Amino acid sequence: MIEAVGLTKRYGAKTAVYNLSFQVRPGAVTGFLGPNGSGKSTTMRMILGLDQPTSGHVTIGGHPFRTLPNAPRQVGALLDAKAVHGGRSARNHLLSLAQLSGIPARRVDEVLGVVGLQEVAGKRSKGFSLGMGQRLGIAAALLGDPQVLLFDEPVNGLDPEGILWVRNLMKQLAGEGRTVFVSSHLMSEMALTADHLIVIGRGQLLADMSVKDFISHNSADFARVRTPEPTGREKLTAALTEAGGQVLPEPDGALRVTGLALPRISDLAHDADVRLWELSPHQASLEEAYMRMTQGAVDYRSTADQKAGLMQPLPPGHQPPPVIPEVPTQGWYAPPPPGQNPYAAPAPHAPAQAPQAPAAPAQAPVPQAPASPPQQPAPAAPATAPSLTKPEDAR
Repeated sequence: MIEAVGLTKRYGAKTAVYNLSFQVRPGAVTGFLGPNGSGKSTTMRMILGLDQPTSGHVTIGGHPFRTLPNAPRQVGALLDAKAVHGGRSARNHLLSLAQLSGIPARRVDEVLGVVGLQEVAGKRSKGFSLGMGQRLGIAAALLGDPQVLLFDEPVNGLDPEGILWVRNLMKQLAGEGRTVFVSSHLMSEMALTADHLIVIGRGQLLADMSVKDFISHNSADFARVRTPEPTGREKLTAALTEAGGQVLPEPDGALRVTGLALPRISDLAHDADVRLWELSPHQASLEEAYMRMTQGAVDYRSTADQKAGLMQPLPPGHQPPPVIPEVPTQGWYAPPPPGQNPYAAPAPHAPAQAPQAPAAPAQAPVPQAPASPPQQPAPAAPATAPSLTKPEDAR
């Protein structure tokens, strides 16, 4: 199980994650959703010990990732499918990972077969397509047969057959009692794959519930009604409104009715002597519910969104995420300031000094920053370049 408690990550004045707490339980596929820049990747990096939280903590099976013995056998992750040496073959890449973790070499061929790359196992990964790179990254995550798995956009670049394969793989892994945490922007795929959802916006928790409950809490089911004549539509609208329903016209002439059950709508139409051509229930999709939940947490919005009908009213009682105190509402993710090591554990007084980080670069004029480095690194570059290319030539 993955457990995060009060996770906060700041890069100077920029806040990527703020006071985030959640649990990812075994035996289910947990989807991790949020707009671009909401802090999903930063959260996953903190889970894997790649980024040190400014405050709070996150554990896997009750232990921080860095203290897990032989972590690759307990946790598998796919964060960046391109993080592979292009000169290595798929088999050699996996073999090097296996040797570092004490995993038998026979396991390499097993996972290559699982992901369908056995035919290209001897080819260099730099010639792989995006989808093949994704498969290789998934193979690396499965290499140690871990109980906890994290995937960031695992279906990126895959064809429909590959997407179906990943979907079934996630369900199979969860069915075996493993903890499966999947980040994705494909709502239609999450609706078919995930059992539970964790949704964040601007680094804060927006929802932690099952897919069914998420859709129910963030959308309003409605009935679609069509009549053959405009006069009948007007009579029916008046009858439904008088009975307490809410009626909205659809672009094709149909009516969208909320607040009344289908049998009640049928009875009212019969009493008003209105013939019906259509009376059908409609449940919102995960995408529609997600758009309504996160519409207040989107930093980059097209001016055409309102015309496209994406700016729908929030459900009753729902409030957009509050603005983090003393932190700008734009630029929620930024690289660490120059000279800071984001992987080093912060000192006890680090949070108190965080506001001073942006002040240092402001004191030094911008033109002076690049002035000194070019004088020394310039002659050093030719000396290091040959050493980087010789191993490639040797291969």
